[in-house]
Amino acid sequence: MIDETKARVLDRRGFLKGSALFAALAGISVAAPARAQDSQKPAPEGDHPADKTEQLPAPKKKPLLDKDGRDYRVCDMCGGNMYKQENTWTCEQCGYSYQE
Repeated sequence: MIDETKARVLDRRGFLKGSALFAALAGISVAAPARAQDSQKPAPEGDHPADKTEQLPAPKKKPLLDKDGRDYRVCDMCGGNMYKQENTWTCEQCGYSYQE
């Protein structure tokens, strides 16, 4: 027979200790392969992939023009048209503005 005094009862403290150990082992097992990949030998200095590919210039955006031919932007707040006055863009619908 099993003596009840010798039987191990799982209480809250024991459960938390066990789950903490399990979480630590899981974290170590995930971190070990990632750390091994970081320690690989770096590529030789003359063999950079960025050197081989050409950098293409970013395409320029066409300015938005309204029916009168004025430049405008779309308001971030309400979606209305924003027009530039000196160095400030102001929304005609909600009044939101910012300086450029």
